[in-house]
Amino acid sequence: MQLWWFALLASGLLWLPAESQDSCAGHCGAFRKNCSCHVTCWSLSTCCPDYKQFCLGIEPYSGSVMGGQDFVLLGQPQVPQASSVVCRFRETIQTQGYVDDKGRIHCVSPLLYESGRIPFRVSLDGGQTFPSSGTWLAVHHSKVSDSSKSELVNDTKWQYYGTPGVTGNLTLSWNGSLLPEPTVNIELWGYQETGKPYSGDWKAQWSYLYTLARNFPNSHKFTFTPVPAKPQYQAWEVGALRISGSKHQDGERDVPAVWSSDHALAWHLGEDFRRDSASWATAKCHSWVQLEKTLPNFLEEIEDCPCTLAQARADTGRFFTDYGCDIERGSVCTYHPEAVHCVRSIQGSPRYAAGQQCCYTAAGTQVLTKDSSSGSTPDRGHDWGSYPYGAPPRVPGLSHWLYDVITFYYCCLWSNNCHLYLDLRPSSDCQTYRPPHLASAFGDPHFLTFDGVRFTFNGRGEYVMVQSELTDLMVQARTQSPSTASGAQALATAILAVAVKENVSDVVEVRLGGPSGKTLEVLLNQELLNFTEQSWLDLKGTYLSVAGNRNVSVMLGSGAGVEIQAHEHFLSLSVLLPKKFLNHTRGLLGTLNNNSSDDFMLRNGTVLSPSITPQELLEFGADWAILNESSLFTYDSSFLMNNYLQKPKHDPDFLPAFSPGPLTPEVSSLCRGDLLCQFDALVTGRLDIGNATRVAHEQHQRLQRDLKPEVSCGWLAPPEHGKKTGTRYLVGSSVEFSCEPGYSLSGSKQRTCQPDGRWSGEVPNCEPASNSSNKTVLLGVILGVLCVVVLAVLGYVLLRRRKKRTVM
Repeated sequence: MQLWWFALLASGLLWLPAESQDSCAGHCGAFRKNCSCHVTCWSLSTCCPDYKQFCLGIEPYSGSVMGGQDFVLLGQPQVPQASSVVCRFRETIQTQGYVDDKGRIHCVSPLLYESGRIPFRVSLDGGQTFPSSGTWLAVHHSKVSDSSKSELVNDTKWQYYGTPGVTGNLTLSWNGSLLPEPTVNIELWGYQETGKPYSGDWKAQWSYLYTLARNFPNSHKFTFTPVPAKPQYQAWEVGALRISGSKHQDGERDVPAVWSSDHALAWHLGEDFRRDSASWATAKCHSWVQLEKTLPNFLEEIEDCPCTLAQARADTGRFFTDYGCDIERGSVCTYHPEAVHCVRSIQGSPRYAAGQQCCYTAAGTQVLTKDSSSGSTPDRGHDWGSYPYGAPPRVPGLSHWLYDVITFYYCCLWSNNCHLYLDLRPSSDCQTYRPPHLASAFGDPHFLTFDGVRFTFNGRGEYVMVQSELTDLMVQARTQSPSTASGAQALATAILAVAVKENVSDVVEVRLGGPSGKTLEVLLNQELLNFTEQSWLDLKGTYLSVAGNRNVSVMLGSGAGVEIQAHEHFLSLSVLLPKKFLNHTRGLLGTLNNNSSDDFMLRNGTVLSPSITPQELLEFGADWAILNESSLFTYDSSFLMNNYLQKPKHDPDFLPAFSPGPLTPEVSSLCRGDLLCQFDALVTGRLDIGNATRVAHEQHQRLQRDLKPEVSCGWLAPPEHGKKTGTRYLVGSSVEFSCEPGYSLSGSKQRTCQPDGRWSGEVPNCEPASNSSNKTVLLGVILGVLCVVVLAVLGYVLLRRRKKRTVM
């Protein structure tokens, strides 16, 4: 059902046949006879009286995929403690809820092998009926706040325990108020994956192993001396500790709990590990190598890495910061000490759900495993998991631990076999990487198309920025007139809302709203989101990240990225499209085909002249006004309904200013030659709007610079018995070669990457110096013999001539 239809219904302009009662019980998201249970009803004041009772808000709204998060249902009336509460997640997983001494209803989140928004229902009659519903956000365990997890005090000691010199006690700490019970149990749980890899019987298994302490005082800290686990438990090498109330049985699932981080279980491994950890780990490393060689080659289908740190940070549709190595947060790159920043591919690879990692030095150069153990390593299991989750290798975090992290411990941390690991997890260089194409809109608004055309279209309405039949991509924008310095309506417009969708993905809408009209609001399928707990959301067909209260990144399954930034009076929009969208876009941001002459294309395919007049530009923009039936926007206020839903999508009565007027000294000083800044400051009479336009324009130019294509000549190997100096392989970079003592260099001492992607010079070789001496001696002998022969011949000729003269 289209959004405009919902809005008409909510406004009272359209009615549906309804059941006899105007109740939201079992009907959240629907419209009733005289009221609404749709998410827009609250702002439209059209909700049924029991809306909050049955369409649930919860607190907290997020927790670990490991489960055990206790959350309260908001808006529910007080109920007797004797009520039998059952909470059902995804219609298949049930947990036991409860009523506290204040009459509030609680649910407990279950173990889930997936992240993202999980629908749930609640029953107060023991599971007979489930009239109330809501949404739970399951997140990668690393994204749970530190205050909600237990801490492995000195975690390095935990993960090296039993290796030479690492013994003694271990300490676990936690916030006791998270479990308001006097005593707790502390348990070890382990993770494995069973069945044949990449087959239908490949299963994730999160298992209770044994209890470390029972009825332990909830005193915030537990210290113990580890002993080797019984043989039946030593097959588990990855796991986590769980703290839960003592009233629960050992290993009871889906009870209120506090989890530690998942980690390598070195501390519980057997005596054979403690006697000789290096030999134990070496055997494990070799076994892993043999297994890995039998598995499909996922390296062939993962994204190539960007060439530079600037490209990696700018390509936000395909790559995102690796939280373990983040230059913005000053994190220590534990496993990549030569790097200052790493990114991961956002999407798992299409067939094997594998992940890519790319790490960079402070100079912006990619670190490769062929040059350094600090190099970036691709992942058989994407660390963030991959849709549709549930089964290996798509389980968030844990699949990655089994195939890419514990194996690193075997080969690199617990033994000296890192070369074996790096051979199977080689860094991808950037020879096939192509940066995305960029287009932007901001200010009055001004458009900078994918093919480099710049124009101003300041119509008022709702318009198609980009559409593509390739993935059913749709990016829409709503414009509105700002006020002048005197408070009058300016003869200009600005983008105040952007909506994005692709294929069957969720709809993400970003807008300036709230009482001040300047608050950044993010809506998901018309529901207003809050980011008090999580700034990253795994959604259907897309990912969403919010930085501070000004920046929103939408990352789509196709690799397309949409960046939206809030300024004082407008939103700026940047769209990044990978190469596959060439010849597959239309809309106000142009036809992406590396041909700037056809960017003014109408819906019917007619191409307008590149020398289009401002009046013709207004007509061109009006042609790309959206229709109500294709709108992605939410109309949840009388203003939006009156001005955008019930009126033409392009306001034909609004005539903007086509010329800014004479330049003033104040504007000249502010804009510093930026014509777009000058235009907006003069048209609106506001320096703050002009300044915001200048800032947005600079952001576009910075992105353009960062996404500049680079040519790589590819990695160069050092010669055998020699070394190389230089690990940068882009155009203009040089690599020098030298040999070990006793060897001499043949071939090129220096090679430089050329614009055609090839290295200059010849392949260098290091040859034994004795061979060189022998060659010199042999050459001398040959030359000596030749000299003797030549002298003999010459003597013979001279003697013959002398004899001939004597006879005459």
